[in-house]
Amino acid sequence: MGEVRAVTDAEFETTVNGNGWVLVDFWAPWCGPCKMMAPAFAQAAQDLQFKARFGKIDTEQFPVVSQRLQIRGIPLLILYKNGGEVDRQSGAHPAADITAFVRAHL
Repeated sequence: MGEVRAVTDAEFETTVNGNGWVLVDFWAPWCGPCKMMAPAFAQAAQDLQFKARFGKIDTEQFPVVSQRLQIRGIPLLILYKNGGEVDRQSGAHPAADITAFVRAHL
């Protein structure tokens, strides 16, 4: 809790299933907005450390999940509750917006 965990294709299902609220950031190393949002995502993880878990999946290195979820643009945040997708938010956002996005669903 409070930390952002790197997630692989193999770990994705166990990361989002049965773990309460999980916010996953789909990103790539070549994506400028993704890099710019990384500190805000980490700050939101701290702000919500007792409410949700945070993970990041590199869509370039681990494309299987991204293809299955039909992710067409990054950065993309997907919020899960016990393995079910709750909502998506595309684009780079400041920490306050990321926190508000999650809190709106808690």
